[in-house]
Amino acid sequence: MKAVIQRVSSASVSVADEKISEIGYGLLIFLGVVQEDVQKDIDYMVNKTAALRIFNDNEQHMNLSILDVGGEALVVSQFTLCADTNRGRRPSFVGAADPKIAENMYEQYCQKLQLFNIPVSQGKFGAIMEVALMNDGPVTIVLDSLIIKKIKGR
Repeated sequence: MKAVIQRVSSASVSVADEKISEIGYGLLIFLGVVQEDVQKDIDYMVNKTAALRIFNDNEQHMNLSILDVGGEALVVSQFTLCADTNRGRRPSFVGAADPKIAENMYEQYCQKLQLFNIPVSQGKFGAIMEVALMNDGPVTIVLDSLIIKKIKGR
């Protein structure tokens, strides 16, 4: 599972020129699910997202999590994060999870994030979306559960 997490002042998602979700201060999370992902990946990514200390404290040090600042989350599915660009010029997406499996894991990620009392808004799975954001910082972090699998031998 891969995520690109951006600290934002605001973010929104539109589908067919209609705004379907928006948040204020918090995290915009682009989430991609790969074929090898299992329940442990969801749990790891949710826990890491909720506890990630990328918000500034009073001294402007990144010491606070989304939980500490009472921020919101906007989660957008993005299978293109699963692209393999090692060969040729066109990305290969064969490593991305089957859409039905990916949608289920995406929904589980969102639901588990809500268990931390984080207000979660969502994009529309499988849709062509327009995402607008005001990156705060800018702060952009990449999380990848595959790296942890390799380190821990999962």
